[in-house]
Amino acid sequence: MEEDERAVEYKGLFEDPAFICEDSSLFSDYSTPIARFQDDITWLRPQEICPSPALFPDNTNDGHAKQGLLGDCWFLCACTILLKYQHLMNKVIPPAQPQWGERGYRGSFLFRLWQHGCWTEVTVDDRLPCLSGKLCFSRCQSPTAFWVALLEKAYAKLQGSYERLWAGQVSEALVDLTGGLAERWSLGDCGTEEDQGRESSDSDWVRRRRLDLDLLHAVREGCSVSCSVHSAPGGASELGQFHALSVMEWVDVRTVERGGVRLIRIRNPWGRRCWEGAWRESGEGWNSLDSACTLNLLGRAQEAEFWVDETEFLLQFDDVTVGYPINEEGHLQSIYSGELLTHSHQTGDRWVKGHSAGGCRNNSSFGSNPQFWLRVFERGEVLVSLLQHRRYSRNTGHHYTQSPEEGSSTTQHQHYQAIALHMWKVEKKCLNLSGTLNSPPCASTHCHAYEREVVLHTHLDPGFHLLIPSTFLQGGEGSFLLRVFSSSPTSLSAVKTPGPSLPLVTEGEWETNYLRGAWVTGSSAGGSRNFPSHWQNPRFPVTMGDNLAGSTGVNVRVTLHQNCPDTDLQAIGFHLYKAPEGQEQAVSTVPREEEPVASCIPHCYTQAVSLACCLPPGAYVIVPSTYQPDSPGQFTLTVARKIHRRVVKSQESLGRAIQEVSHISVMRS
Repeated sequence: MEEDERAVEYKGLFEDPAFICEDSSLFSDYSTPIARFQDDITWLRPQEICPSPALFPDNTNDGHAKQGLLGDCWFLCACTILLKYQHLMNKVIPPAQPQWGERGYRGSFLFRLWQHGCWTEVTVDDRLPCLSGKLCFSRCQSPTAFWVALLEKAYAKLQGSYERLWAGQVSEALVDLTGGLAERWSLGDCGTEEDQGRESSDSDWVRRRRLDLDLLHAVREGCSVSCSVHSAPGGASELGQFHALSVMEWVDVRTVERGGVRLIRIRNPWGRRCWEGAWRESGEGWNSLDSACTLNLLGRAQEAEFWVDETEFLLQFDDVTVGYPINEEGHLQSIYSGELLTHSHQTGDRWVKGHSAGGCRNNSSFGSNPQFWLRVFERGEVLVSLLQHRRYSRNTGHHYTQSPEEGSSTTQHQHYQAIALHMWKVEKKCLNLSGTLNSPPCASTHCHAYEREVVLHTHLDPGFHLLIPSTFLQGGEGSFLLRVFSSSPTSLSAVKTPGPSLPLVTEGEWETNYLRGAWVTGSSAGGSRNFPSHWQNPRFPVTMGDNLAGSTGVNVRVTLHQNCPDTDLQAIGFHLYKAPEGQEQAVSTVPREEEPVASCIPHCYTQAVSLACCLPPGAYVIVPSTYQPDSPGQFTLTVARKIHRRVVKSQESLGRAIQEVSHISVMRS
């Protein structure tokens, strides 16, 4: 079809302005083998590729993914679970979308992908990369089905380009397609005697776990399983290095000699059989089974599938990835017990260099890492997941580029930090941090791993537990998501720094005053108390008058709110200092070595931080700050005081003091 004719025929169809049909959508840095086809790739809609395109074929087996020139076998293995369970497919590809030749078709399709704790909608047009009029990347076994090619395009758009799909982990794609959990298990050697000896002496190292397929018996029908090779296996030199394949099923059968053998059916995303082992289609292994059993098992193997026995499987493959089953209500099923995990929570935070990036337990700064309370109300099975967000390039705003080796685990170091998760049982939410951290954790992920996500599995009794996620290296920055899945009721919250231990009354009527200020680079953005410039920050004097006779102090609530969008948040906090007697308004006279009487720390990346406390009557100075010096921004400081109508004179005195404060400009030393 000539260009002018095509333009007329497809006029009015959607063309995605955010993922255009140009090299910028194909390549990130031209580092992979597909770069050689740069000048030959064209973009065609499915109706230009075949006469009667459809999203899905009539036969489910024809809908399996077939890999093209792109090294994304890891992503295609994860797609297998969508074909197996319709409720998962419907979550990712909303049904009833107008297709080719149907009323309402506009040349676009909607997909949902899980990212950073929530489902993200991704819309793409249906123009697909082609060579010589045929799809050059992934496609379905059926040449007329296009769900795989379109989903691959949506995932490439989310990552920034097709080239960014070259090399990855099956576990990551499984989580992105289901919103669930996935774990990677080793099939290889558990380590040398020297390595095994390190387990007891190094709290941040442990041998990799080995998979026992018997463990998965309770969930074998619902879980997703894939396997991978790191080097060319003896059974198929054609596979080369770093390739992922799907495990379709495993069965235990009796041999004619009344022995037993476990056979595993594997699918190669290349779309063809490639195995030369004893259980190939005409292999000698089938001679040990009766003919009926042989015919039955060989009949199950579709195109691109082959059988291996468990011994060969453990010898030839390096690791296995297991995705947790998810029912139609969205609940995970434990791969350890088969129990439904009907309760879940999640929260996010980040490691900040010099503030909350304390590193591993070998560092004295470990206690500065973000901390969380996990409360368990009834004994039950608990899974805690720590998922770090992929690091981005400072220059482009996109992901760091990947190695051209398709499934290489060695690329993990440039994308992710080595992370781990530790848990301590504490009594009644009362925390002696140093004492707690000097004792062994009740559960942990043991070693810091260069993985996007690590998972801690345990059974917990009722009570409070302290969770600390960490990077291995001190100062390693990054954002993360903490998720909890449990069979019994739980709650998850961030640990907050307590205020003064004086009694606090919260009910009743309060008087609120608003003070505004700004941190200005070079003059009034002094940073936290860790920096000598701290006293350059804005300072606000407040006077707390007498409260009811016989009471211990004045109930006060102070809130610091930064006036900026979520994308520009600073880490903020504040301190309250006691002003010298008789110098209530002379805020510059507060001694530099003075310790605060109350603090709202650690500094947090949030819109507002708040502290409620009870203070003795007197004069105070509030010093709000960002964590880092020279971090500009505007803020509002809210000071609320509990009102007692019987103490009119004291309340009026406080009112006058606060009104005076509202007219004080930002001051410097």
